[in-house]
Amino acid sequence: MSLVDELTRLEALRERGALSDEEFARAKSRLIDSPPSPSSSSPAPGTPVGVAAVNSYRRSLSDKWLGGVCGGLAGITGLDSWVWRLGFTLLALFAGTGVILYILLWVFVPAE
Repeated sequence: MSLVDELTRLEALRERGALSDEEFARAKSRLIDSPPSPSSSSPAPGTPVGVAAVNSYRRSLSDKWLGGVCGGLAGITGLDSWVWRLGFTLLALFAGTGVILYILLWVFVPAE
């Protein structure tokens, strides 16, 4: 919810008598003094969580050996990056699938 929506909701509660003037003032100051929440990281209403994670996927600039693909995957999945590196290595042993997939992700996924 945006700040304007929250303030409108508080005003409606005060008008209905659910909040006293003092409670309204405290809640309003708490809302105004709190740091704004980043709207870019919260998915749009109705967006599945998996889609939001894929859309936020970026190659890591700090946790990388080659292109940061595994570090980025570790960031969105919660698994350690070594697990992803092991997975790509095992896939590379099967007809080079891991190498092809890694290169495609390296090319098409933007960096942080």
